[in-house]
Amino acid sequence: MKGESILELKDIKMTEKQWNSSTKIWTEKRGRIITLASVSIMIIIAVSILYFVASKGFSTFTVNKASILDFFTGKLWKPGTLDELGRPIVGALPLIFGSFAVTLLAAVICAPIAIGAAIFMTEISPKFGKKFLQPIIELLVGIPSVVYGFIGLSVVVPFLRENIGGSGFGILAGTIVLMVMILPTITSLSVDAIEAVPMQIREASLALGATRWQTIYRVVLKTSLPGLLTAIVFGMARAFGEALAVQMVIGNSTVIPHSLVEPASTLTSILTMGMGYTVMGHAENNALWSLALVLLLMSLVFILIIRILGRRRIY
Repeated sequence: MKGESILELKDIKMTEKQWNSSTKIWTEKRGRIITLASVSIMIIIAVSILYFVASKGFSTFTVNKASILDFFTGKLWKPGTLDELGRPIVGALPLIFGSFAVTLLAAVICAPIAIGAAIFMTEISPKFGKKFLQPIIELLVGIPSVVYGFIGLSVVVPFLRENIGGSGFGILAGTIVLMVMILPTITSLSVDAIEAVPMQIREASLALGATRWQTIYRVVLKTSLPGLLTAIVFGMARAFGEALAVQMVIGNSTVIPHSLVEPASTLTSILTMGMGYTVMGHAENNALWSLALVLLLMSLVFILIIRILGRRRIY
């Protein structure tokens, strides 16, 4: 009897081990299936969006027979009008110029301010920065773009009109609004990049007799340079795709401006203004999808630059 009970206990234990083993295997397989399904859904969505925008964007050149060269170099944007060859007039150079102008100017002005604020928050006064400046930056990130645009329309445009000249609408107004919008983004990422620098590097610099400012300038900033460049490019990517705030202050004139206070337009402003007033499949609608394709390709370029910079390591 005792032998039989011992055998039964062994059988029960073996059964429990087999059950636990099969349960672990099934859990492992289920986890792999769920993660694979999630990744597959993301890939399908991304490829579908890319295919849809590309198919619609190329319709301007395949269906409506517009010239790709004229699209990128032409200065006249009238997609509802046909030229002598029966092709829509889709010169998108003023729109592309406006998008790059406000993006580059905003990044050039904003980058030194954001990096300086990040240095203050991490190297000069970390306690004050974390206690007071960090909540302010997070608050600026959460403000909707329409609020920035309304403030620009109510404050920036009248100020430029009264003190600089012109109508107040133009690239300068759009640059100021975008600069304020991307400032918290670049600042937050710059803080992360500077904080990622190992403390041993700072201590080694100070041990060699360098001052705090020499350590910050020659050691910390150079070491965190890839992260700082990534922050700037990330801010430029957001500025390039911003629509509503820029639309409210730039003037939306499809010409290449001769000064910063003349009305201009961007790819996003023309898209938001015209998409609701066109019919799917017509030349005007296809031209807007071509602008959307340019925006998508530029977003991919920014992402590629960010990934390349993210792989660089100085230390």
